[in-house]
Amino acid sequence: MAAIDTLSRRRFLAAAGALGLGALAAPNWRSALAAPSCHSALAAPNWRSALAAPKQRAALAAPVDTTARSRLILLGTAGGPTPKALRAAPAQAVVVDDAVYIVDCGNGVARQMALAGLALGAIREVFLTHHHSDHNADYGNLLLLAWAADLRRPVGTWGPPPLVRMTRRFLQLNAEDIRIRIADEGRPPLAPLIRPHELRRGGVVMRDERVKVTAALVDHPPMAPAFAYRFDCPDRSIVFSGDTRPSPALVELARGADMLVHEVMYLPALERLIASEAQAGRLRQHLLDSHTTTEQVGRLATEAGVKTLVLSHFVPGGDASLTDEVWRAAVAPYFAGRLVIGRDLMEL
Repeated sequence: MAAIDTLSRRRFLAAAGALGLGALAAPNWRSALAAPSCHSALAAPNWRSALAAPKQRAALAAPVDTTARSRLILLGTAGGPTPKALRAAPAQAVVVDDAVYIVDCGNGVARQMALAGLALGAIREVFLTHHHSDHNADYGNLLLLAWAADLRRPVGTWGPPPLVRMTRRFLQLNAEDIRIRIADEGRPPLAPLIRPHELRRGGVVMRDERVKVTAALVDHPPMAPAFAYRFDCPDRSIVFSGDTRPSPALVELARGADMLVHEVMYLPALERLIASEAQAGRLRQHLLDSHTTTEQVGRLATEAGVKTLVLSHFVPGGDASLTDEVWRAAVAPYFAGRLVIGRDLMEL
């Protein structure tokens, strides 16, 4: 264990994310090393060799810059509403200094923050790209659990309508728990801490002393409106596509960005994905009409001139045969910049 102790926590989290070892990001990660999910990766005689396996080299080739003011953490990288064993539901965190900005709130986002070592009380703003359940299922739960932990300052939330109504109804759903915790534990009322803002068009939507956030309307039929977001941080720019088919507005939003986090779909595996669906034909058409293929995402990133393309929201996200090498080979012919195959808890 002495060798592991010499790693900084941030570099170790990056390695764990590259391996998909969520358990290693837990606050007590030494005990987590014994977890069954970690056995296979740590069974190698030399765990450094395991970390340097071909599919991890891209993630480890550029060590985390511990002097940077901004951090990007991929909390969940699966696509689709059903839980996956291999990847968590969609969510990302941008961290600037001590402030956390969340983009999308898939199922389990609060636990993923805990695994990443992020304090729930550090959340400043929450952004939803659209209202498919894999992106908003834990919107309310994240804020409720943060309040139950150490959230004591207001949080702005941003997304398409009906965000205000959703927030109000979530508070109604949990009114009994909230009431008892206020009376029994002396917590402040939760409602005043959640400040929802409904977005209907693109443009600058939020600016504070750390970041400027710009939204663009993207194409994700039949869901409308749906948004992509650009974070201009003190040291770099990070763009999140949300769910979208190739969108000219997204190209313009991402123009010259340091990093584009984009959804991706692997067409050759599509038939396996929908084989068990009763409405296979309709699902196939939705995926083709509303998402971005490996070739399309590479071409879009090239057109936008981004420096780094990070693949996330993988469709299929639960197919173990789709290794990092498969995804890389499908995108690399169309994008010559730095290409990162996203993993849960990966830090960039």
